[in-house]
Amino acid sequence: MKKRIIWLSLALVAGQAGHAFAQDASDALRYSRLQFGGTARTQAIGGANVALGADFGNLTSNPAGLGLFQKSEVHLTPGIGIGQSDSRVDGGTGAAQNEARNSFHIGSAGAVFATRRPDNDQTSNWRGGAFALGFTRLADFNTGFRYGNTLSNRTVNGYNLTGDDQSYLASLRRTVGFDGYTQASIDRLRSQGQSGEYSSLNGLAYGAYLTSIAKDRNGNDLGVASTTRKGPIGQAGSVISRGSVSQFDLGYGANYRDRLYLGLGVGIVSSNFTQTRNYTETETDATTHLSDYTLHDELKTTGTGLNARIGAIYRATDALRFGASIQTPTFMRLTDNYSAAFTTTFTAQGNDVVATSLPTGPVGVKVLDQAFPLYAYTITTPFRANGGVAYTLGKLGFISGDVEYVGYSQARLHNDSQDGNGDNYSFAAENSDIQASYKNTVNIRVGAEGRFDVFRVRAGYARYGDPYQIDSNNERAQNFYTLGAGLRQGNFFLDLAGVYTQLNQYYTPYDLGGYEPLVKVNNTRFTTSITAGITF
Repeated sequence: MKKRIIWLSLALVAGQAGHAFAQDASDALRYSRLQFGGTARTQAIGGANVALGADFGNLTSNPAGLGLFQKSEVHLTPGIGIGQSDSRVDGGTGAAQNEARNSFHIGSAGAVFATRRPDNDQTSNWRGGAFALGFTRLADFNTGFRYGNTLSNRTVNGYNLTGDDQSYLASLRRTVGFDGYTQASIDRLRSQGQSGEYSSLNGLAYGAYLTSIAKDRNGNDLGVASTTRKGPIGQAGSVISRGSVSQFDLGYGANYRDRLYLGLGVGIVSSNFTQTRNYTETETDATTHLSDYTLHDELKTTGTGLNARIGAIYRATDALRFGASIQTPTFMRLTDNYSAAFTTTFTAQGNDVVATSLPTGPVGVKVLDQAFPLYAYTITTPFRANGGVAYTLGKLGFISGDVEYVGYSQARLHNDSQDGNGDNYSFAAENSDIQASYKNTVNIRVGAEGRFDVFRVRAGYARYGDPYQIDSNNERAQNFYTLGAGLRQGNFFLDLAGVYTQLNQYYTPYDLGGYEPLVKVNNTRFTTSITAGITF
């Protein structure tokens, strides 16, 4: 039995439908499109700390900033995320649908151990440094949306299409055969009503009496035929995601004559992603025996990875600093755990007698579920390059700005034949799709802090560029608006940050070559974080 899973393509893409395989270009984008994280101070200034230094957030952006620490510290940053989505089918007549997704998380936790030579010790030009270790949350997968639509007759590119021509079952007709099944073997599975033995959604749909095998007059297979349906077809769906990408880092930053700061770091990545989807089609025509069906599936992906980064900060004057850093591609080993179930409801009124339709048959509700084998593979995410400038206003505060380059088209999927759950599949088609779908982008971050005795007030903005090079009319950049406040009292510090995020997404539930539903999703999320720490 093949270990790769052929399934309903529900990838979050724009201008194209996803591949029929569980691993595709959208997976590469998911683990490449990170956000700024760290302490509440870092978040409150929009992540613009590449040239700033003396912040734990430098461990994941520019480890050279660790060289500016004068004291050691430990901290903890819990946070709460409140998400909201509004979704509508493009060209549909239904109202927008809303979905809320909230989460509690630990955004950052860690320690910095700083050393510094006394000012009167001139035995070395290296004035000191700091070693840091800790945890940072770099991506938030907690989103969700719902959509509804009615498929009616319409004309597309000169073709007259019925509702049935535009449905998910029509997408199954574009395939030939049942992925390695013989007619006898798949008929045996269906007649025995067995779950747990299908290796594809095509087979599962056949077992649920949603499709059949069309044959010519000589008995040769022509492909997949779905049950006959007439009239408008109702659609309803939901996609709920949860999880995150987190990174445990070790880093060191050194101070050379209080002018040049150099640093390096190593990151150990941990990822967990779960996506649960429900897709339903209904009909009311009395001349067909299918009333409705629902496909429920769930994908759980876990993985670990490794990367490294180096950086430098140069203090040109006492007030002006320039910073730069480079992060290697992240190599990640992932494992997919996928399951699916069809629930179909039939009535006795149907009269499906045409050769390519289902025979008059089952009445009532039929449930067929399948847990597919685990599948292991690897992803290499793009390298990242950062540049920044910071200007300090004496004891009044600072202004900081960063630019970041990310080459999304450089991400690659690879097989994992060494893992017992992997195979030697080449992923050549998927990697070509990555190159064709994504582009290199520049992310921009700016932030500022005002100091008022023991109090701090902060604000920032970040714009992460649209990674897609197709369908330029649909904007998918991420915008972050940030505010924060802080308190410094003796050896104790307390910081608060709020980050408001906007992101548009475009979703196609299946592939019909351009006339499948396109769901437009407007996501917003407000994350509030609080950092408490002590210096010593």
